[in-house]
Amino acid sequence: MIDGFFLSAVHGPREIGPACSCYVIAEMSANHNHDIERAEAIVRAAAEAGADAIKLQTYTADTLTIPCDNDYFRIKGTLWNGRTLHELYQEAYTPWEWQPRLKALANDLGMDCFSTPFDATAVDFLETMGVPCHKVASFENVDIPLLKKIASTGKPVIMSTGMATLAEIDEAVKTLRENGAGGIVLLKCTSAYPAPAEEANLRTIPHMAEAFGCPAGLSDHTLGSAVAVASVCLGACVVEKHFTLSRADGGPDGAFSMEPEEFKAMVHDIRIAEKALGKIYYSLSEKEVKSSVFRRSLFAVRDIRKGQKLTEDDIKSIRPGYGLHTRHLNVVLGRRAAKDISRGTPIAWEHVQ
Repeated sequence: MIDGFFLSAVHGPREIGPACSCYVIAEMSANHNHDIERAEAIVRAAAEAGADAIKLQTYTADTLTIPCDNDYFRIKGTLWNGRTLHELYQEAYTPWEWQPRLKALANDLGMDCFSTPFDATAVDFLETMGVPCHKVASFENVDIPLLKKIASTGKPVIMSTGMATLAEIDEAVKTLRENGAGGIVLLKCTSAYPAPAEEANLRTIPHMAEAFGCPAGLSDHTLGSAVAVASVCLGACVVEKHFTLSRADGGPDGAFSMEPEEFKAMVHDIRIAEKALGKIYYSLSEKEVKSSVFRRSLFAVRDIRKGQKLTEDDIKSIRPGYGLHTRHLNVVLGRRAAKDISRGTPIAWEHVQ
């Protein structure tokens, strides 16, 4: 049994779970490029593109790491190769004083707004904003004290599982539940930037939902929308994608973020995919009822005289479907015509002696 939960969304309680439409999150991350007007433009564009929520990140460089340039603190082999952690986070963080303003704008536009806190002070700050839930980043899913702090708010928690082993996810989920989390969603995530599609391993999503008895979804760093749409077909209840006004504008996360028209197309395709999933159903649909007359059935394919022995040259299985069912062909052949039959007549039992 997979337990859903209700989010205190801007339009009232919003259920997150297998029976509900996918909750689509636009991740602003560092794509504001330290310009509040750009940040507000991102919020507006996300609403226009059909996002259910805009997500922020709440940290400073000093709450994440220390300013140190020895080898331990220098990034290797990623999009940010050669930079120090403190330097990157100093560029990427979202000023805290912006965040209530961005949340108010998002809510006015009909979107939820919440954030990823990276330490206890960030949790406290977000609680003063009245966020509907908290997000746990992949790199923080092993920070047990932070998980306890987040869970203690009683709010729902959306947690990315990038880099986490099954045992680590289990420990994190138990920590959240034992400390009062008001519902959990686990997001399959590949912590590479960008992530190759062949490493998405989307079949993990239904397994994770079953293993932990909670909704599961996708935090997607792949390029394009195909992986996100495919995840919905495998049961993703939440999809999160990085969002920017234009990749050409740069920024730490710009290269693997979606532009507004791309995001809008993805949301459209997700909604189509949800409709297409439907239910287990073997009866004729309304459209199929109209098409069923064009199935094959038994027809006279040449003029037949009364008393004539019916052969394969006289009676055939062809379209449309107004005659006897094709299963009766061997019963009809070899009998004699009960009356004259014109070519193109659908065969009925009254035609057969």
